[in-house]
Amino acid sequence: MASNKYVQIRNILLWVLVLNWGVALAKIVYGKATHSLSMFADGFHSLSDGSSNIIGLIGIAAAARPRDTGHPYGHRKYETLASMAIAIALFYIAFKLITVSMHRLVHQEPVSPEANLVSFIVMGITLAVNIGVMRYELKRGKELHSDFLIADAMHTGSDIFSSISVIISLVCIRLGFPIVDTVAGFVIALLICYIGADILKHSSRVLTDYAVIEVQHICDALSDMKEIVGCHRIRTRGRSDDIHVDLHVTVDKDMSVGKAHELSTAIEKRIRERFPGVTDVIVHIEPA
Repeated sequence: MASNKYVQIRNILLWVLVLNWGVALAKIVYGKATHSLSMFADGFHSLSDGSSNIIGLIGIAAAARPRDTGHPYGHRKYETLASMAIAIALFYIAFKLITVSMHRLVHQEPVSPEANLVSFIVMGITLAVNIGVMRYELKRGKELHSDFLIADAMHTGSDIFSSISVIISLVCIRLGFPIVDTVAGFVIALLICYIGADILKHSSRVLTDYAVIEVQHICDALSDMKEIVGCHRIRTRGRSDDIHVDLHVTVDKDMSVGKAHELSTAIEKRIRERFPGVTDVIVHIEPA
């Protein structure tokens, strides 16, 4: 089941990679030819989308490996680790764009970007492609519970907003305000930083075992099981599709070992039914 999931993710990433690099090449080449910093910057932003797809393919290949002696909980966090690599790539790109933008503003370089009909056509087509890719990738990421696909969709989403900024800057160039192009490049860089920080926040929660399910939700799921006197020390961790739960349950002190084992199995079944992403449950039975 898990291997089939990763095959689907790999296939999605392969065709998304082709589209991202096509979009990036169009923006970089034409942005360079017309001296448009915003379009050129947006092209490298799109190029980072393609680079993140390659990182994702490597991460997915590692995550798809079955459990072994060295990794008894599996390799799925490699996918989360790959999503963090996207954030690092975004921060680097943002730094480079801010450097170029500040250099132009401080030194007031005499750059006269062009904004012709072809510029608007290039941006319009690439914007449409990005919207289609983001919607599909986000939908499939949620369906497959893939941290990487969702993070990559957010990455592409930032590309959409930056492309809109480029179109606005092209309009301003036509109106006689070329400085807006440089400012737009700076704004795009800040937007990239924001997206990178959001991805880093989500990924770090998984890697640092942040609680995935609220304690009260688990208590509520077990509230109608009469054999349970109480439950405490409830802990959850992992990814949304690979949640590990452990909890302590108090029962009547005269309950037999056999009954306690049956109750433990019933608790595990109940938690798995109520929370689909749970893959492992450890129940510790204690006398009340």
